[in-house]
Amino acid sequence: MNAIWQFMKRNYRIILIVVALAAALWSFIPNKKTNDPDPEKEAFLLGVLNFVLQNAHYHPSELNDEFSEKVYTNYLKILDPNKRFLLQSDVKGFEKHKTTIDDEFKAQRMDFFEESYPVFEQRIKEAQTYYKEILKEPFDLTKSESINTDYEKQEFANNKEELKERWKKQLKLNVLSNIEDKQKLQENDSLKKEPKKSFTELEKEARESVLKSLNEYFEFFEEISREEWMSFYINTILEQFDPHTNYMAPDDKKKFDESMAGSMEGIGAQLRKKSENTEITEIIPGGPAMKQGELENGDVILKVGQGDEQPIDVSGMRLDKVVKMIKGKKGTIVSLTVKKVDGSIKVISIMRDKFEIEETFAKSSIIETANGKFGIIHLPKFYISFENRDNRDAFKDVAKEIEYLKEQKVEGIIMDLRNNGGGSLQTVVDMVGLFIEQGPVVQVKAKNGSRDVLYDKDKRVQWEGPLVVLINNYSASASEIFAAAIQDYNRGLVLGSKHSFGKGTVQNLLDLNRFGNKNIGDLGAIKFTTQKFYRVNGGSTQLKGVESDVVLPDRFLYIDTGERDSDNAMPWDKIEKANYKPFASNFAPIVEKSKKRVASNTEFKLLDESAKWVKEQQNDNTFPLKYEDYIAKSKNIEEQTKKFNVLKDYKNNLVFKSLPYEETIFAKDTVLLNKRKRWHKSLNNDLYVEEAVNVLKDLKK
Repeated sequence: MNAIWQFMKRNYRIILIVVALAAALWSFIPNKKTNDPDPEKEAFLLGVLNFVLQNAHYHPSELNDEFSEKVYTNYLKILDPNKRFLLQSDVKGFEKHKTTIDDEFKAQRMDFFEESYPVFEQRIKEAQTYYKEILKEPFDLTKSESINTDYEKQEFANNKEELKERWKKQLKLNVLSNIEDKQKLQENDSLKKEPKKSFTELEKEARESVLKSLNEYFEFFEEISREEWMSFYINTILEQFDPHTNYMAPDDKKKFDESMAGSMEGIGAQLRKKSENTEITEIIPGGPAMKQGELENGDVILKVGQGDEQPIDVSGMRLDKVVKMIKGKKGTIVSLTVKKVDGSIKVISIMRDKFEIEETFAKSSIIETANGKFGIIHLPKFYISFENRDNRDAFKDVAKEIEYLKEQKVEGIIMDLRNNGGGSLQTVVDMVGLFIEQGPVVQVKAKNGSRDVLYDKDKRVQWEGPLVVLINNYSASASEIFAAAIQDYNRGLVLGSKHSFGKGTVQNLLDLNRFGNKNIGDLGAIKFTTQKFYRVNGGSTQLKGVESDVVLPDRFLYIDTGERDSDNAMPWDKIEKANYKPFASNFAPIVEKSKKRVASNTEFKLLDESAKWVKEQQNDNTFPLKYEDYIAKSKNIEEQTKKFNVLKDYKNNLVFKSLPYEETIFAKDTVLLNKRKRWHKSLNNDLYVEEAVNVLKDLKK
């Protein structure tokens, strides 16, 4: 959560006015407490949401037919992304709502939801009979046929026979995948002396595994309450305003409050729902997943297994249920079957452990080379404690690390902000001040058009030497403000992914129970966008993010990631630039040298090739359903993956050493010692850090 609390407080007067007006407008709602559908409560909720959005959202969407059509299309995608439940006749019946959802929302009604909900429930029950019937009999895996999994481009099935055929092909693909997994296990399990199972036996076991997974898959539908389906529908409406505006039902609000309190469990990874899949969006520093080292941002979780138990297919499963399956007691093993961005499938086993908050703090290392000594500061978050200003915060910690590195006479510093999702705005403003004399750092524009410029007012410069900022696709919010300021001031060079995440907006969280009659029941909360960030050069960090001065190839080079991957992202725009004075540095020759090095580097060439292949895999949606053809395609993917896996064995010639003050602690704190050893080992495998050091060498000249 990128908590820009200072500006939330400034916006709070607007929120209070909205609350007061809305309370007056809807104070007539009757007292009612019931677990059954409550049309009056639901109408009240819709009215409050619409009122808040129209009066307090940074750029409220116009509620018209175009808006309505987007909601209609996206809600059908949520209901049936793979088009394996609804029929063309169902959709035909819903079409009368295609241009009326905006009017229904304004009138505090949910006619489309009310009509589609029971139809979808019925189709789910019918689908259960399809897969159970199909999986009773062996598949003919000698028949030449294929399946296209680009469901978005397909029409809904015309009739139940056509729908059953879709199910049959999908189940056949699932069984083929399962057979392949079982064959690999047999080949790799050299310790077992039991005779290998026949293909017929493996096919039967595969169907049984798929059946078990689908039974689990359909169980979650039975657990979803009407209120939860209603939340999905409401959020489809709200997300048309922008990707970061959404409604939190009472249970979701409670979970959000717990997360803000810092309670973190499980493997140390943040997840999100993407279509019917669960995707890894962040590997938490210091968590078990980061220590294990194989799970990555962008991985899609296909199955979850407990220890040696049969893994369960989690496709289409609710996010909270997937999270619950991954959580567990310290010391137990969870196995995740994940699909990598290159399309390869991998089983990753992680031992659950307590989350180590220490690893979210800044840390630094000395880098020794034949051409001088340099420093790297790794910052996972722009953290701060608002409750107690005497506690650690990122600004104070980074300032200390700079002093430690200066004592070691380093000749250049790398600020590593890769995977840094942001944090406190004031902290990043102060931190930019460590590298510039004084001046504006970021501009913030409010709904009413007013512009607020945040300044570093401290003339002291803590580091005047060469500076490189490392970013990637998951550097967001406050990270982007830091990188943008360093770039605009011409203070240092930004290296890394083609661009950062592109989140240049601020959200407020509003408890809806502030509105009206308390006896109506818990209404939950709304998170909505209230402000937008702008660089000191006037350009927004929204959507475009920060573009690197030197692009270092990664697997996401040719695909859209971050805010650009959202259909309803707020646009990039520009405002008047702030009054600032850039440094007179001429970085053009340095940038040119770096680009030439990258272009001729064997590993970067392979990374570029890997990125192109990932793009090709993303567009390859056709899979053969004949066994021999399926295995041939699978082996081809595996061979390509092996080709690119050599990058994992790469080792640079840099020497990483801990600072003297940490060295004295290691004798008593072996846990810290092991943490630093793991970090230094990862830095030795880091191609990006090596090029950052090369740039620092050029800069010091």
